Amino acid sequence: MTGLQSFILGIIQGLTEFLPISSSGHLVIIPNLLGWNIADKFIFDVLVQVATLIAVISYFWKDLLAIGKAMIKGLLDRSLLANPDSRLGWMLLLSSVPAGLIGIILKELVEDAFRSLIATGIALLITSILLVVAENVGKRKYDLRDVSWFTALWIGFFQVMAIFPGISRSGATISGGMTKDLKRPAAARFSFLMSIPIMLAAGLLEVFELIKRPDVLDLLPVYIPGFISAAVVGYIAIRWLIKYLQRHSLYIFVIYCALMGIISVVAGLLRS
Repeated sequence: MTGLQSFILGIIQGLTEFLPISSSGHLVIIPNLLGWNIADKFIFDVLVQVATLIAVISYFWKDLLAIGKAMIKGLLDRSLLANPDSRLGWMLLLSSVPAGLIGIILKELVEDAFRSLIATGIALLITSILLVVAENVGKRKYDLRDVSWFTALWIGFFQVMAIFPGISRSGATISGGMTKDLKRPAAARFSFLMSIPIMLAAGLLEVFELIKRPDVLDLLPVYIPGFISAAVVGYIAIRWLIKYLQRHSLYIFVIYCALMGIISVVAGLLRS
């Protein structure tokens, strides 16, 4: 991987991590279509996800501070769900459990999927279907702090689908929230906030693996441009999407995912 490739892929990661069009899918598709043969790509993919984690923490730091304080106070007072912020915090943690457990079990299968252009294209088509279902099923009447434990788990199981590249994590979880009648912006905010625990855990694991490598000092200068571009673009993408969803539907992303899915499947079939 070169510094320029790292920078470009970081921009792609920042844009697509939060827009419901699959960051992992694009990190498979773009290098394949451009003919980039990149070693250690799985490590890079996880590291730029850490960069987008920094973006989401930076955007929601006030919310996270309020949630953290309320959760600590709730633990001390033995009233975990009394405060709306504390209750939201526990719902966010609960929503992360399904993907965390299943992700560990399916790790090798996921890494194999990261190498398949056809599988990624099919997964993008599934993402477009999820978004269509969300637009047509959800009643869009609940706000962020109306999330129940069942809704949190429901959205968490939607996040499980996003373990495979091409199925957008934000697309799946926003769809999960909307099918349980959350308003679009509320579903998006819950989606972004619930990404923090799982992205933090995955990022820490890969950082520890990277530190063990003897060539870590040679890899870092190449990875840093992608890390920075992913963080900056990710912050911008979050801000834009939340404003966009206040007045617009998800259909523009349905069309995009369907087109990219078809292109990926056709390209994969032609190469095979």
